[in-house]
Amino acid sequence: MRFPLALSFDLTRYLIKMRLQGKDKFPLVLMLEPTHQCNLACKGCGRIQEYRDTLGQSLTLEECLGAVEECGAPVVTITGGEPLIYPPVFELLQELVNRGKHIYLCSNAILMEKSLPRLPRSDHLTLSLHVDGLAPTHDRILGRPGVFNLAIKAIKAAKAQGFRVCTNTTIYQETDPQEIEILFSYLGHIGVDGLLVSPAYSFAGVNDELFMSREEIKAKFTYLTGNGLNFKFFSTPLYLSFLRGERDYECTPWASPTRNPMGWRSPCYEIVDTHYPTFAEMMAQTRWENYGVGRDPRCAQCMMHSGFEPTVVREMGGLADIWTMLRWNIT
Repeated sequence: MRFPLALSFDLTRYLIKMRLQGKDKFPLVLMLEPTHQCNLACKGCGRIQEYRDTLGQSLTLEECLGAVEECGAPVVTITGGEPLIYPPVFELLQELVNRGKHIYLCSNAILMEKSLPRLPRSDHLTLSLHVDGLAPTHDRILGRPGVFNLAIKAIKAAKAQGFRVCTNTTIYQETDPQEIEILFSYLGHIGVDGLLVSPAYSFAGVNDELFMSREEIKAKFTYLTGNGLNFKFFSTPLYLSFLRGERDYECTPWASPTRNPMGWRSPCYEIVDTHYPTFAEMMAQTRWENYGVGRDPRCAQCMMHSGFEPTVVREMGGLADIWTMLRWNIT
């Protein structure tokens, strides 16, 4: 199965609970950014630009765990920055495992191999490693030679030690889909459990030439995901259908709330207008109706997974969609 039974069960139980409580807006995945410090300066990263004045700040372990309790989402994605730079990251991971959370640890892989002995052994933990192309492309985007080889070494070591590993690939204007096909075939060959793929979001202060319009996204993803090749995507088939322009979804920005050293980021993982001190204030005071395609120009080209994958879960309708998702998960 692409997702463990425990994750599918816990997510279904959580959705039923929220519906029975009559809640319309609720989180599915907490995007936890304990630190924005990083050992790279990637071309497409907006965090370095947005938080350049506060890069030295970090959440305490207690603040991280408090955010997890405040939010209540069954899935926690630990990102940043580079989370393996965060000193209490191993204690944080163990605490999340103890709380029964399903965890995605997002890393550029530079520190991953030497960190493996300190990671909790749990089927609730997935290592998500950043791979944006074959060696020349990946190293150029990340701004450092040799990082592709480090990522591959880390993947092989993690799989040899029994960890569940996925890769996260961002597609840019300059991305060659044929190169990504070769990359995905190779990642499958070395045992990667699944592939996450998403178009890049155009952050303020980052070179606009990197990013695509919606029409360009549809064309590139039609080639990349509609070619009949049997890649093991963790991105859902309904989301990939949306990226190809076959479906239309509204964004669900509140489903993936972000907590970082500045507070609760509003309105979403990609856009920041302000930060709130508590999750409840962020949910209550954000004017959600002001955001989305046709309402905020910053949303016009966005098709990011953090906003639209939750919509797939919330709006899955009809037996055909349910069968598509079930067949995808068990293959």
